[in-house]
Amino acid sequence: MTFSGLKDDSLQPNADADAPIPMPSTAVAQITAIIVDDEQLAREELRYLLDSTGSVEVLAEGSNGIEAVELIAEHQPDVVFLDVQMPGLDGFAVLKHLMEQGGGQRLPQVIFATAYDQYAVRAFDVNAVDYLLKPFDRNRILQALDRTRARLLDNGQEGGGSLLNPGLLGNASRSSSRGTEAGINSLLEMLHRQQSAPAASSKPPSKLIVQVQSRLLLVDQAEICYAAIEEGTIRVVTPTVEGHSKCRTLEDLLELLDPNLFWRAHRGFVVSINHIREVVPWFKSSYQLRMDDRKQTEIPVSRAQTRRLRELFNL
Repeated sequence: MTFSGLKDDSLQPNADADAPIPMPSTAVAQITAIIVDDEQLAREELRYLLDSTGSVEVLAEGSNGIEAVELIAEHQPDVVFLDVQMPGLDGFAVLKHLMEQGGGQRLPQVIFATAYDQYAVRAFDVNAVDYLLKPFDRNRILQALDRTRARLLDNGQEGGGSLLNPGLLGNASRSSSRGTEAGINSLLEMLHRQQSAPAASSKPPSKLIVQVQSRLLLVDQAEICYAAIEEGTIRVVTPTVEGHSKCRTLEDLLELLDPNLFWRAHRGFVVSINHIREVVPWFKSSYQLRMDDRKQTEIPVSRAQTRRLRELFNL
């Protein structure tokens, strides 16, 4: 289906989806995985992308934290793709439960999935626990898998299904496993502090530089309707001005914007919540956003972001 000249590709591969995906530089046997996400469409999208690599066997899928704990115990995968925000046990609570449960087995590698909260994403990087930002990016998944394989090799596992008993590992591997758990503990502490701490005193700049031809304009964030990336260039639109940002990616732009006002509704768009004029129901329970710029641009909401839309406006 087509929206304003763009395809909603949140569940569909890119144009080169049928082309062979280059394998990571670390050559190991096939690894096993479990996907846990309360959104079925997000699970289907991630499974499609993992299957397309030809190097990951998805053993099972779960829709909440309780199922995650049970599936991990049953299948003992190499890696778990774990949604951050789920009913019951959230992703962090699942990880905490696994650490406390122990049972003489090394923890699986954990790759978090998150639709928003770029500050948590930074914490994942600092603590060497990987993440995937929704909507999923195929190249980013390959990077996460490459990092996972390297971790498995460091821990003494050559790929395959079951986890290794730490008692069978050498001193170096046991030390690596302890280091991984220490990193996870540190991550949890950082996230809990962030959740309980008052709003940080440092706020994103209230104005953004937008280039309009040869002029560099300072545009108030409150005036920005949306931003879109087209052929590597980010276009910024307000009710009166349309220009370009110097940012290279939408992720870079989001770091400059107020997370309470701006939302990445689609892989190619960031929208201001305050400038959404109308939510338009579309095919197969999908939606478009009609903005209040001069053209009343219609922006697709990816299927992975439909839940966020419903949360924002109580749909």
